Amino acid sequence: MELTGAQLFVKALKEESVTTLFAYPGGQAIDLFHALYGEKDIDVILPRHEQGLVHAADGYARSTGKVGVCLVTSGPGATNLVTGIATANYDSVPLVCFTGQVPTNLIGHHAFQEVDIVSITRSISKYAVTVRKREDLAETISKAFSIATTGKPGVVVVDLPKDVQRAYGSDSYQKGITTEGYELNTCNMGQLHRALDLLNHAKKPVFLIGGGVNIADANQEMTKLAEMTGVPVVTTIMGKGAIPTTNSLYVGNIGIHGNYAANFAISHCDVLFSIGTRFNDRITAKVETFAANAKIIHIDIDAASIFRNIVVDVPIIADAKKAICALLEKAKPLRISEWTDQINHWKMEYPIEIKKTGLTPQMIIQSINELFRDAIVTTDVGQNQLWTTQFLEIDGHKKMLTSGGLGTMGYGFPAAIGAKLGNPHKDVIVISGDGGMQMNIQEMATAIVYELPIIICILNNGYLGNVRQWQEMFYDKRYSSTCMRYRKNCDTDCNISNHCCPDYTPNFIALAKSYGAKGICVRDAEDIKTALLSAKQNTKTPTVIEFIIDSKINVMPIVPPGNSLNEMIL
Repeated sequence: MELTGAQLFVKALKEESVTTLFAYPGGQAIDLFHALYGEKDIDVILPRHEQGLVHAADGYARSTGKVGVCLVTSGPGATNLVTGIATANYDSVPLVCFTGQVPTNLIGHHAFQEVDIVSITRSISKYAVTVRKREDLAETISKAFSIATTGKPGVVVVDLPKDVQRAYGSDSYQKGITTEGYELNTCNMGQLHRALDLLNHAKKPVFLIGGGVNIADANQEMTKLAEMTGVPVVTTIMGKGAIPTTNSLYVGNIGIHGNYAANFAISHCDVLFSIGTRFNDRITAKVETFAANAKIIHIDIDAASIFRNIVVDVPIIADAKKAICALLEKAKPLRISEWTDQINHWKMEYPIEIKKTGLTPQMIIQSINELFRDAIVTTDVGQNQLWTTQFLEIDGHKKMLTSGGLGTMGYGFPAAIGAKLGNPHKDVIVISGDGGMQMNIQEMATAIVYELPIIICILNNGYLGNVRQWQEMFYDKRYSSTCMRYRKNCDTDCNISNHCCPDYTPNFIALAKSYGAKGICVRDAEDIKTALLSAKQNTKTPTVIEFIIDSKINVMPIVPPGNSLNEMIL
């Protein structure tokens, strides 16, 4: 039996067990949507912007462990995916993004809504390809799903010209076709034994855990390894949750906004055992002084990540879960009580806390910890993200989704939509700033039409807070283009004189209600829990809770530019 390319596309999705497709139609993808019409096994989700669409697919993938799948048209439809593709690929999220394309005979002729999306996305995706022949379609789609999930997960872009969509051909589809070069070799046991030998002789060891452990779903194994050895655990932002944050061995996040104990543990350790982290500049600060007294072990699934930023003593290319399981077979308890006592002293002496009166982000997030046990929390980017990573408690019942590698504003809300669609029985909470919330606020319509009771917490300080903080601390308080209440008649050299500022635009509560969502404004700390409980009881529409917080609250501690990790402003 012969099928059109569009019909085979639908068959392929079903063979790949795709049940949710995030899609926005257009002229060069209309045949694909025609083939999807009336399909009972695939829910086609129509967001309100392609960037919202790809972030939703990302949130769906991160929260479910499945591949997120997108479909858009050519030209601007495809280019609107670019930021989301880079966001997901930086954080190793498995997505397959299908883009419509002009017919093959028009490619290269500057046809209407033609762009070379493969060239545009090649450097920000794991693989990108244009299908130029109908007979190659089935194999290309099968490889796309395999590549997205094999080894280090990532994004695959498949460009589908209109004539390929319309052409008839075989209905055959074989799932699981692999491509040479993407398979991962097994862990080198010799190197693993070297690493264990270093660990067993250490007096001040630390586990540094990155997002690779969460991606590998190795949280239980990592917790067991930490408890078996007694070695303290420090995480990157993306690694948070690798062991429960309430575990006594958990020290905290490392990095520019890491806590005192975590940064000092890295600076004073003698063996740094890192798993699943890229050692990017946000965690290392001044590279020359990073873990200067330590032997460094680095386990990562991506060979290119090893030695890229930090010279290590024992490099091991391996999947995090397989490596940790191998370590569990040989690991033993270490006698390092003096070291753990020192770290616990640092934790007690310099805890992360916001020493401000009134309504603070710490109070809001601690209330979320108390009221929501089985939940997915998404963040946007900026101060809201950093406060969340400092104060949110994560364990096997609670998960955090955030844009780590690219730091994409506008990510949090649409990612929550994808997470809620993939996890309808879990509470899904967005923590966003007022700036980031406005970047994809049109997705409120998506949340309304699909009856998604997402709880949206907007920490409104009236500023692009993270940049404002840097301007305050390092740029002589020259608040350039960061005030979100700025009007044409304002002084350009305004120095945060709140008493005379114009009203904030938009009115988030009125805007929420205009969409059909519930809106609550909170100005006092005693109203936090009441608002959250009211939102929890609203089971048919989103609830927007606007928390009015002080514009001068900063994320502390902070490592100034050019400083070492242990040179923090507290």
